[in-house]
Amino acid sequence: MHNVIIMSNSLLSIRTDEETKKEITKFANSVGLTVSAFVTVVLKQAVKEGRIVLTPALEPTPYLQRVIKKAEADLKAGLATPPLNKSEAREHLHSLMKQ
Repeated sequence: MHNVIIMSNSLLSIRTDEETKKEITKFANSVGLTVSAFVTVVLKQAVKEGRIVLTPALEPTPYLQRVIKKAEADLKAGLATPPLNKSEAREHLHSLMKQ
């Protein structure tokens, strides 16, 4: 049995700010990769899948935080519409359109 290691000899150069470089180096190292290996994996996955998967942050934006706070206040004040089933929701929307 022979192990074959194929090394790439093509160079891809990118520009980024120093802070991003430090952060990606730290992250790549934390998962056991060099920055070069990390970038190669990400690029190969994008080509293989034909898309780039960007996961949004799970923290609500400041705007959404304000909306949630207002909704909670409305609920406590009795100003919120109670949960509706499908037909009730349809009826409620139609009544709003007639206004």
